[in-house]
Amino acid sequence: PAFSSSLAYYDGYRRARGPANLIQGLRDYFGAHSYHRVDREGTFHTRWAQDGSEVKVD
Repeated sequence: PAFSSSLAYYDGYRRARGPANLIQGLRDYFGAHSYHRVDREGTFHTRWAQDGSEVKVD
């Protein structure tokens, strides 16, 4: 258990992108904040409670 935990910790530092996308998604869901995508330019918001569609904000 200790070795796999240490390896997971090390792998987290080696990643090019961290878990910020999860945090942005949670903020958008709970507070109607917006988020940036890595595959498209612009700022987006998802209509979580309606149909789940994505809207470009700017």
